[in-house]
Amino acid sequence: MSAPLLVVENVSKRFGGLLAVDSASLRIDAGGITGLIGPNGAGKTTLLALISGFEKPTSGRVVFDGADIGALPPHRRAALGIARTFQIVQPFAGLSVRENIAVGAHLRHAGRDEALGNAEAVSRLVGLSDRLDAQASGLTIAGRKRLELARALATEPTLLLLDEVLAGLNPSEIRDVIPIVKEIQRAGVTVLMVEHVMQAVMSLCDAVFVVAQGRVIAHGPPAAVVKDPKVVEAYLGRGAATRLAAREATHD
Repeated sequence: MSAPLLVVENVSKRFGGLLAVDSASLRIDAGGITGLIGPNGAGKTTLLALISGFEKPTSGRVVFDGADIGALPPHRRAALGIARTFQIVQPFAGLSVRENIAVGAHLRHAGRDEALGNAEAVSRLVGLSDRLDAQASGLTIAGRKRLELARALATEPTLLLLDEVLAGLNPSEIRDVIPIVKEIQRAGVTVLMVEHVMQAVMSLCDAVFVVAQGRVIAHGPPAAVVKDPKVVEAYLGRGAATRLAAREATHD
């Protein structure tokens, strides 16, 4: 069996008296799409921050491609091949779409012309090739989400962390973005995505981890995990989980 691309081992993160992540462990194999789901405030975004280096763990280890990266800052992790998007998209409003994407491309391509050329190639993948010369400030929410994705992809990552890339999109826009994520994975990028849109999780993810109150409470194929009573309870409360279990027992 090949070694996993990413291992998060018993990681905790404390902010003063708040334990945001509590001994969480993840194992992400190369080449797939893995979901990270759970109720609001569960610690999902904090986990992405710990993996990408924007926060450092209070305890535990983060291992990427066999190396302990827990002490590395974000730019060093980016150079190793970890890229992330953010829930709140903030493009460089005074730059064009092409120039925004080139900011990410400069990680691998020092020359301006080379970076801009790379930006054009990435724009085609995310569906922004017709907006390359537009100002980023004029993009819709959907356009800004695509631009956020493009900037991360321009760093040429091995592991792409997506933080609610579908949040704020309407159903039609969600349907348009799902194939883009699939194409990214087919291009050889491993994806770990925090997402609340279960339609996307069910259609995209090979496996999911469920986080509640900072702890990983379930892991497995999406279709099985969403039926787990612990997961139902985390999302809907204990009463709903009990009623669902009783209803399924009756149907059986």
